[in-house]
Amino acid sequence: MAHTFQVTVDCSDPHPLADWWAQALGWQREPSDEAFIERMVAAGHARASDTLRHRGELVWADGAALVHPDGGMPRLLFQRVPEPKTGKNRVHLDVRVGAEAVEAEVARLVAAGARELHRASQGPHSWVTLADPEGNELCIS
Repeated sequence: MAHTFQVTVDCSDPHPLADWWAQALGWQREPSDEAFIERMVAAGHARASDTLRHRGELVWADGAALVHPDGGMPRLLFQRVPEPKTGKNRVHLDVRVGAEAVEAEVARLVAAGARELHRASQGPHSWVTLADPEGNELCIS
């Protein structure tokens, strides 16, 4: 049986974090359907306080999504949650850039706000574990 899925990341501020990940992955923010949002507010199905303007675009305040430029990968959704991150992620993304590009990619992401957590290897494979600006882990290999 075939299934589709998205990966959801809990966070405190979804729009800036989605921007960070879009830059990190080279993905695109999913366009907002401003007319739909306006209709939902006008009909009383949502409140104006459920929305905000991010980079000039009317968006839902509690979520932001990214899509792969080719549309062939799972969608990434960043959703606001009230509690801060308190422990290690049980699920994280492994971003494969190739052994020759790891150091440059780690440097680029750290310059953009990531934090290096540790380096590890197993057999011929090695990776660098980073934390995004809100502390969510990702591995670069």
